Amino acid sequence: MIKSMTGFGSSTKESESFQVTVELKAVNHRFCEINLRIPRSFLHIEDQMKKRIQGFIHRGRIEGFINIEGEGLIAKTLKVDWTLLDQYVHALHQVKNQYSIPEEVSLSHVLKQEGILQLQETEDHSLKEVEEMLLLCADEAAQALLSMRRREGGELKKVLIQYIDELKRSFKNLEQLAPKVVQHYKERLEKKVKELYTGPVDENRLLQEVVIFSDKADISEEITRLMSHCGQFLQSLELNEPVGRKLDFLIQEMNREVNTIGSKANDQQIAQNVVELKSILEKMREQVQNIE
Repeated sequence: MIKSMTGFGSSTKESESFQVTVELKAVNHRFCEINLRIPRSFLHIEDQMKKRIQGFIHRGRIEGFINIEGEGLIAKTLKVDWTLLDQYVHALHQVKNQYSIPEEVSLSHVLKQEGILQLQETEDHSLKEVEEMLLLCADEAAQALLSMRRREGGELKKVLIQYIDELKRSFKNLEQLAPKVVQHYKERLEKKVKELYTGPVDENRLLQEVVIFSDKADISEEITRLMSHCGQFLQSLELNEPVGRKLDFLIQEMNREVNTIGSKANDQQIAQNVVELKSILEKMREQVQNIE
């Protein structure tokens, strides 16, 4: 089953003290790139979370948003730097005495000084519980993202099959038009010769020119290869593996064959079919860019 590269998945877990939410958003990308916005206290499990997500996602740019709510993750304690406080108090008394300042040194004067009071944060023992919740949420969010990508991939598959059907119809039209091109060329050539030359026409020479033209204008090989590429394209849609790059390559090959037909075409109807084919292939290419 083919999968889209865009999608969204989320998961939320709760305990008595915490609520953890992981959200994953995916967009197109040539490779698999995962960026997680994770609180600094949990950076040490970032690689574990990425590996778990990569178990579900093979291509695409993944943006992950982690939100943790609850009290107790960080224990806060107030620390007094007594050595620095002694120095401040001593210095303030020196200033007071040296300049005969009548105002007494108060607590407010001391506490205004920088660095005396420090708020320290320490990790709580419940950090391990939150880590387990984060990893579980990463698994479930990635699974939800994968499910959405599969659903979108199923819709893309339907659209691409319709485009393949349109291509095949155009190939059939080309097969029917190709013999007429040679006949029309022969008729134009005979008319031109009669206009420019009044004597008897050398039928062998005329036939030789028609054969040369027929060989140059022959598009049967291109049509055969195009039909083969369509078959490979449909087979790839049934594979249970990333096929986006393979499909993109097949479209490039089909474009190359269509361009060859266009360069050989000496007929207005064939030229119109070539324009239509290139339009369909461009629409397919746009859709394939979103397939994993």
